[in-house]
Amino acid sequence: MFADLSRAAALTRDLVRCASVTPEEGGALALIEAVLKPYGFDVHRPVFSEAGTADVENLHARLGTEGPVLVFAGHTDVVPTGDVSAWSRAPFEGAIEDGVLWGRGACDMKAGVAAAIAAVLDHLDAGGKIPGSVVFLITGDEEGPALNGTVKLLEWATARGERFDGCILGEPTNPQAMGDMMKIGRRGSLSFDIEVEGVQGHVAYQHLAKNPIDGLMRLMAALKATPLDLGTPHFLPSNLEFTTIEVGNKARNVIPGAARVEGNIRFNDLWTSVTLGEELKRRLAGVNDVPDYRLVLHPSNAEAFLTPPGPFVELVSEAVQSVTGRKPELSTTGGTSDARFIRNYCPVIEFGVVGQTMHKVDERVAISDIDTLTAIYRRAIERFFRL
Repeated sequence: MFADLSRAAALTRDLVRCASVTPEEGGALALIEAVLKPYGFDVHRPVFSEAGTADVENLHARLGTEGPVLVFAGHTDVVPTGDVSAWSRAPFEGAIEDGVLWGRGACDMKAGVAAAIAAVLDHLDAGGKIPGSVVFLITGDEEGPALNGTVKLLEWATARGERFDGCILGEPTNPQAMGDMMKIGRRGSLSFDIEVEGVQGHVAYQHLAKNPIDGLMRLMAALKATPLDLGTPHFLPSNLEFTTIEVGNKARNVIPGAARVEGNIRFNDLWTSVTLGEELKRRLAGVNDVPDYRLVLHPSNAEAFLTPPGPFVELVSEAVQSVTGRKPELSTTGGTSDARFIRNYCPVIEFGVVGQTMHKVDERVAISDIDTLTAIYRRAIERFFRL
């Protein structure tokens, strides 16, 4: 059955059948190792640890010893399925119907991993050469804390003396159709809390109490009073959102004793998490009749970055256009990705399948998109090595 599946589609299906919910390996990395080793790849599966987090297994595979070095990066871990009964097909069955592959991780991002592997192996099977090296960096920690995955895998590889010249990360980037968009950067992310202390009391005796909500509202207004910036040529304006307000009070006739708001800022390359934290402090300090509050800035490993348009960006963009007929939009939208770590080592771009169903119930990917992505990656390989 499905004997006509391409190598990329079949590998995507087999990877989907691996229940690799973060931080479980689920058999996904073992499968990749089994596929790559017969082609001469030197494969390692280092496990990294961090206090307070689960150990995570990762995969590093390399073919070749010389430069230039092209990296394909990605992750095989997936988010939980949620209510399995809400799925129309079992999330780890890898069902294929009417040209669509269903399952958790199908588009985010096992299709991207499989397409990259298939592109390299198809190239080798056709007698193609690799006048340099190809490296796969595959993590099992992208959907989790991102502490024991790509960031440590890169440090591990660098300690071995490895250097990289360009990286393609196969995250799902296309909004509607293949060729729509590639990512050349990402916004940073900074989370924060504001905690305000008041005095609990009866609402009929307000003079004996101090409502922390009043002070919290003034502080929140100060943070939203003016835009953080107006954006840059490659980035939208930085954006602050409040996401949760907590008072722990269920009685209408009680003034609460404390109030807390949680928020997150997605910021562009005008800021770092440090300078943005200082800006929050400055704005809060300007509030009149300042309540007794505490600002908590959560540690961030997600700084904004940009891979400026240049030879590597043009190389991948031309590969996309040559296969799809579309010149992809160069974008920095969306959430964070492991590209934020890779950018410290080499130019990195992101290009993958259509991402409309990522993290959703009934996640799925079109087989035709997997095959198109494989063709694009193969063209990028040829252009990178000037074949």
